[in-house]
Amino acid sequence: MAREVQAWSPFREMDRFRRDFDDLLNRFLGGRAPREPDAGLAPALESFVEGNKLTIRADLPGVDPKDVEITVTGDELRIRGKRERTTEEKTKDFLHREVSYGSFERMVRLPEGVKGDDIKAAYRNGVLELTASIPEQSRSRKVPIEVETKA
Repeated sequence: MAREVQAWSPFREMDRFRRDFDDLLNRFLGGRAPREPDAGLAPALESFVEGNKLTIRADLPGVDPKDVEITVTGDELRIRGKRERTTEEKTKDFLHREVSYGSFERMVRLPEGVKGDDIKAAYRNGVLELTASIPEQSRSRKVPIEVETKA
């Protein structure tokens, strides 16, 4: 799927800089850098087109599907949800903790022609999978290259 050009945003650039700096710090300190309380809440996504079908997958381990909301407005698909902390016993002394709790939101731009009403959602083994048909005119096609030979 082709990557859509986005308008420049100082906030997106600051967020990219923070992630890059955190990654550098983590590598420098051998992965021992302190994590932000809300770091890692946004689920990892992958999207691909196979034949005439668009598939978007979001990793949501530990998230109850009842706590996930999917909305489509125009060409924007939003996945919102929350990972809630179960009651924590005061007797636990954590040695290491990387699991984050709280709300998250991800937005994906849909290819032209994909209708929100056609999107189907399924949740299996901690992965939310969204699928939709892509109209013929929106599918990518291979353009042959004509090679000229010198006579």
